[in-house]
Amino acid sequence: MAEHSRSFWVTGATAGLGLALVEQLLEQGHRVAASSNKCQALDDLAERHGAALLRVPGQLHTPGQAEAARAQIAGTWGALDTLIVNAGTCDYLTDDVPDSDVFEAIVSGNLEAAKQSLASALPLLAKGDEPQVMAVFSRYSALQLYAPSQLPNAANNVPQWFRQQRQTLQAMGVGLILVAPQSLKTPVTSIHATPERWTAQTAANELLLRLTQREGELVLEALELNELWPLSR
Repeated sequence: MAEHSRSFWVTGATAGLGLALVEQLLEQGHRVAASSNKCQALDDLAERHGAALLRVPGQLHTPGQAEAARAQIAGTWGALDTLIVNAGTCDYLTDDVPDSDVFEAIVSGNLEAAKQSLASALPLLAKGDEPQVMAVFSRYSALQLYAPSQLPNAANNVPQWFRQQRQTLQAMGVGLILVAPQSLKTPVTSIHATPERWTAQTAANELLLRLTQREGELVLEALELNELWPLSR
């Protein structure tokens, strides 16, 4: 194992950005716990990287799955350095969701998965080396639930829920990086971010570079959302 190896838990790792993050972290010599659905690409990575890749439960919005993932990570590594919440993932969509409810299901599923995974990861992060959390949102998962006239808050907006956790995380010594499209209601910068043709690989590479800089908020505008967050139905 490389001397610089760190331990990561990546959620939503079935395809797109989540899968690319797992692949690049493994290539860099890190240990990665990947939450995913069935995935041949991850099976192939497991053959190449052996014990460096830990497959953990993927349906983190359902009761008990995040805690089962925590137990696996704790039993294998004992601690966790970084949690990457791929909160743009469509891994939590089921085939029976009506088309009219898809966007609400993406937001609500990612919100519940974020709550479960962060709560389960905190005891492991408390034992980690310079621990931090990175949460990455798509234009869809960053949408606001309920009345659009309301200001974003922890009950109706996933990025805002994470912002509410920042003080608690800081008190524990855990850094938090939010990566989201620019919000018109609560912009984090006055600079207009131009949408780019990110691929899963180029976006993953940029995010991992930024991870070491420990910036609080990053703006990611992608032209091809399906490239980073394939719509799994």
